Amino acid sequence: MKPYRHAVAAVLAGAAFALAGCGGGGSNPLDNPPSVDNPVGGGGQRLSYEYFQKCINPIFLEPLPVHHNGVTSVNTCASAGCHDNTSGTGGAFRVVPDAQPVDLADPANTPEVVRETDMYKNFYSAQGEVLPGAPLQSRLLTKPMVRNVLHGGGLIFDDAEHEYVKRIEYWINRPMPAGQDEFSAAAHSMFTPPDPAVGACNTE
Repeated sequence: MKPYRHAVAAVLAGAAFALAGCGGGGSNPLDNPPSVDNPVGGGGQRLSYEYFQKCINPIFLEPLPVHHNGVTSVNTCASAGCHDNTSGTGGAFRVVPDAQPVDLADPANTPEVVRETDMYKNFYSAQGEVLPGAPLQSRLLTKPMVRNVLHGGGLIFDDAEHEYVKRIEYWINRPMPAGQDEFSAAAHSMFTPPDPAVGACNTE
């Protein structure tokens, strides 16, 4: 029996050595390896919340001509049959029609507070349809223009120079500086004069 016990001991010793070589740590080579910490990933650049709530969200509420199967009608993006957040059928993009603008100049409206509002829900949903810096690869624009993609809601913008097309392009093309959030004051330059409260929405 002694040769057998020696053989078992040799196998266990070899296994312990192999486990230690695979990352086992501590005094016991049969312990689990130490935890591996993943580096914190850097998020992509954010689009401007202020420009969105003043210049983009109103587009979703505006009655617009819709061209579909040779028929022209008038509807809004936020309507019940389109992107309404409760009864819409327009895919993942959702709009809360009665979302109210948030006064970012009010110290009580911290980022945490704003992110709980209906307007922020609209912002978040719209940004999910966007590739910052690439408007012609962003569904928020290519779908209503029916550019290389189908849109169940029909053709909304048949003119690339339409005011609303230019606004959406402008918003997508101007993400906030790297390392700054969606509430960055850098967005003030997107208005003329550079004050979101009174300025007009820039488009170029």
